[in-house]
Amino acid sequence: MSIVHTPLPDIILEPVIRNAITEDLGQYGDITTRAVISAGTTYNARLNARENGVVSGMQIAAITFRLIDPTLVIETLIADGQPCKVGDTLMTVKGDAASILMGERVALNFAGRLSGIATMTAAFVARTHGTTTRITCTRKTTPGLRTLEKQAVLHGGGFNHRFGLSDAILIKDNHIAAAGGISAVLSRAKAVASHMVRIEIEVDNLEQLAQVLAEDIADAVLLDNMDTATLIRAVNMVNGAVITEASGNMRLDRIKEVAISGVDFISSGALTHSAPTLDLGLDF
Repeated sequence: MSIVHTPLPDIILEPVIRNAITEDLGQYGDITTRAVISAGTTYNARLNARENGVVSGMQIAAITFRLIDPTLVIETLIADGQPCKVGDTLMTVKGDAASILMGERVALNFAGRLSGIATMTAAFVARTHGTTTRITCTRKTTPGLRTLEKQAVLHGGGFNHRFGLSDAILIKDNHIAAAGGISAVLSRAKAVASHMVRIEIEVDNLEQLAQVLAEDIADAVLLDNMDTATLIRAVNMVNGAVITEASGNMRLDRIKEVAISGVDFISSGALTHSAPTLDLGLDF
C-alpha cells in the first residue's frame, strides 16, 4: 500500500525558492527576455518528462512560478510521488511569456533534481518488496536543500532519518572514541536524553554490538559497513530488542540481500548525494 504524504506548507518552502530565484535573476533580472520578448506576449508552456521516473518537485515548481508572477495559471497533471513516462506532461503554465521564461530554469532545476532523488529512492524501495525493511535517507544532503530533498525521498516511497543534529542522539565511532568507550558514551547520553529523544549508536562489529546490548540503553543500533553474513548474525543477536539499521556501502545491487537479512532499516546517503537528475523540459 502506498503512503500519501501531505505537502509541506508553501511558507516553509518559499525562502529556499526565493534564494534560488534571486541567484538566477541577479541585480538586473532576465535581460535576454526583456530584450527580445514584447510586453503582453502570452504563451502556454508544458513541463514534460524526457525519461521515465518518479515525480517530485511539482509543488516547488508551482511556487517558483507563482513567486515570479501570481497571475500565471498553473495546473499540475502528475502529482509528486506519482510515476511518469517519457513524453508525459507533468504541469502546464499559462500566461505572460516573460514570467514563464524567468521562472523556467529554477523550476526545472528543482524538479529535475528532486525527481531524480525520488526515482532513485523508488528503485531502492523496489528491492525491499516482500520484506519489512524500510529505506531511509541520511544527512548527506545539499546544503540548504535538506527539507526539499528529504521530501523527495518520501515521494519515492522511502522514509526520513533525522533532519539534523537536534532531532535525535546518534552516537558514531568518533563520539565513542572521544567519550571513552561504549559504556561511558551510552551512560552520558541516557543522562541527558528526554523521554522524546531516541538514542542510536553505531557499531562496527559483533563484539561492540554485544556490549551495546548488555548496557540495555540504546533504542536503535546502526550496523555500519558489515557484510551480509555479519548482518544476519547481528539481527539474530538483537532478536528484536532494539531497532536495527544497516548503513555503509548500501549500493542498489546489495539492497535485496541486506533487506532479506531482517534489518529494520537500510540507510543510504546515495539517495541524496548521488541521484542523477531526471531529464525534464519546459516546452512552449
